[in-house]
Amino acid sequence: MRQELMEGNEAIVLGALLAGCRSYFGYPITPASEIAEAAALWFPKLGGTFIQAESEVAAINMVYGASSTGQRTMTASSSPGVSLKQEGISYCAGAELPCVVIDIMRGGPGLGNIGPEQSDYNQMVKGGGHGNYHVICLAPNCAQEMCDLTMLAFDLADKYRNPVAILADGFIGQMREPVKIPDPKTDFPAKEWAVRGTKETRDNLLSSIHLDHNELEAHIDHLYEKYARAEAEEVRFEEYRTEDAEYIAVAYGIVSRTLMSAIDESRAKGIKVGMLRPITLWPFPNKRLRALADTCKGFLVTECSKGMMVDDVKLAIECKRPVQLYSRNGGNIPSTGELIGAIETLTRTVR
Repeated sequence: MRQELMEGNEAIVLGALLAGCRSYFGYPITPASEIAEAAALWFPKLGGTFIQAESEVAAINMVYGASSTGQRTMTASSSPGVSLKQEGISYCAGAELPCVVIDIMRGGPGLGNIGPEQSDYNQMVKGGGHGNYHVICLAPNCAQEMCDLTMLAFDLADKYRNPVAILADGFIGQMREPVKIPDPKTDFPAKEWAVRGTKETRDNLLSSIHLDHNELEAHIDHLYEKYARAEAEEVRFEEYRTEDAEYIAVAYGIVSRTLMSAIDESRAKGIKVGMLRPITLWPFPNKRLRALADTCKGFLVTECSKGMMVDDVKLAIECKRPVQLYSRNGGNIPSTGELIGAIETLTRTVR
């Protein structure tokens, strides 16, 4: 594999192109603007389409239209921009239109600032739009995964005919690292449901509206059958030094990388601590966390929000063990020293 040095945001565009995506619709916003910049440069060179829409709302609706023709398509933004896209994401989920939505998280609420945060967790993982639906949500923690998980996102979107999100913090988006360039995808699923302006696809109808109550209920049941399949087949996570761990720390994104150093230093002090890093934030690794709860004494959840993922950890372990939260906000990332202190606090209070 050839290797290049690139930003995480650039690696996303590389992964999209290698996955066969050929249309990008977006609106620039820090710290995600490098995605639009790279897409504007690379998509047309490969015969694809780049359009800077007049707004985030327009961009997600262009994605809706492109997806309905069977294209692999995407958009990207950051926190307040993604908030504006939520209605369109709900429409795509309701119409069963596969697409990839990138969220490079920044500080909030409101305009907040352009520092890295993880406070979009609820709006993306829980489904920030209206109605009963889920978005498959992948959380990379390095530039390599920004590329690899974006490629995976397009496959999952087609497999489940559903929006898939990449949820990354601004630190990962703008950090420059070596990326091994994967082979491009060459085999793509047939999409008999797509509308192509031909006689054969004339009867295809893609819509999220079901005026009959029973019809809508049946449609929602159908969606949740897909989601149950995704929960059974698509859970992904990484473990670090959990084999004999008495305490389990849980983190994703940039925080997971700092946490690994804190775990190594805590181990050197005789504290048996390990880490579980969710790679799929939805579906969440509930079963593995529940199994770890059978053998450990307590959990530490650390995130760059006031505590959103911590609720999912508590639900996953069914209150079998104490769960403590250590968080930083406003664009601040927990340091290794802070996390060592949080681990030591956990061991003192949970025995």
